[in-house]
Amino acid sequence: MKKDIKIPEVTDVFMAVVKEYNTDFRCDDWNVYLINNKTVDLEMVLVVSYGYKEKDKTSTMRKKIEVLPANSYAKIELIQPELFKLNNEFKVTFFADNKLFDKTFLFAKNTLKDGALRVIKELGKQGVVCK
Repeated sequence: MKKDIKIPEVTDVFMAVVKEYNTDFRCDDWNVYLINNKTVDLEMVLVVSYGYKEKDKTSTMRKKIEVLPANSYAKIELIQPELFKLNNEFKVTFFADNKLFDKTFLFAKNTLKDGALRVIKELGKQGVVCK
């Protein structure tokens, strides 16, 4: 039975961690975004995230998006810089073209830092992209 289930490869969908200035609190925030570069909408998107390292583990966060339009993005969550010392994993599941897609994005420990920032053209902001 399991061999009959085919989950297609995810393309043109990315996660990004972006450093943004928060005008309300006058500080820099790090936010996680889901980027849809597909020409079709993503439906019933579920993002499950957590951080881990050896014996440490954060709580599990869940976010649901009914529809993420084609060639768009959505802010998923704020991430605290204290968590950058952990592996930060984002499991993304969604429907597109009536097919189920699933992909895990991993920001390895200590890879989220100012020196790794690059311009993310889809957002027009500085951040780190995971493909």
